[in-house]
Amino acid sequence: MSQSRIVKDQLHRVLRLNSPPQRIVSLVPSQTELLVDLGLTDHIVGLTKFCFHPKELRTQKTIVGGTKTVRIDKVKALNPDIVLCNKEENTSELVKELEAIAPVHISDIYTLDDSFELIRMYGDLFNVYSAADKLVQEIQTCRHKFHDTIQDTKSCKVAYFIWKTPYMVAAKNTFIDVMLNEAGYENVFANSTRYPEIELDNTALQTADMIFLSSEPFPFKDKHLNYFKNLFPDKKVSIVDGEMFSWYGSRLKFAYDYFQLLAKKKPV
Repeated sequence: MSQSRIVKDQLHRVLRLNSPPQRIVSLVPSQTELLVDLGLTDHIVGLTKFCFHPKELRTQKTIVGGTKTVRIDKVKALNPDIVLCNKEENTSELVKELEAIAPVHISDIYTLDDSFELIRMYGDLFNVYSAADKLVQEIQTCRHKFHDTIQDTKSCKVAYFIWKTPYMVAAKNTFIDVMLNEAGYENVFANSTRYPEIELDNTALQTADMIFLSSEPFPFKDKHLNYFKNLFPDKKVSIVDGEMFSWYGSRLKFAYDYFQLLAKKKPV
């Protein structure tokens, strides 16, 4: 007989779980990848159509929909022991429906410390604490190494676009803003909150040295890049890998090498 446990998620909600849960539905792409890197692939029974990493996983597991358009009937048929959600990615209405099926663990990520906490939470929750601790240490080593290389470099002012029609940027109180600072950039929208809509004649935007067009959630392409370059000929405009700035799980292992490559493209 499984042992009953009481745990809390990152919203401090109390969950009663079997220890450890054996059948997992993950509704957040970065958390799905994290589960795989913690050695829990065999325990994943359901995921979203946006869970791209590792790429073969979607052919091996049941796709239950998108992060906000989940097929509740598919989740129920999988008989999960736990469903993994995120406060920003999944709606409160969805969580309520899922709680009728299984306990729901919700992450809430704003900082790197929040990310490390979640990794260790999963380590404890799924009895893979050694793997979780090793992953956190690996990410921290990459972080310290990168910071040592850029400590004497000049910070650049950047605007980070996440959406088109309407144009939206990442501001403070977001994980993207934290990662921009980690990468050595100053967010020109740091006086705004979350993901404000802006016009391209925005005063703060005019102060940017660089403009980043993210590959997600809106997939900015070369045609958008060329448009921005023509509109802002005095600024360095680049399409950047959105996963490196917004995925908070084990993808952080690769973020700092990516930031190193970006640093070489900073305007002098």
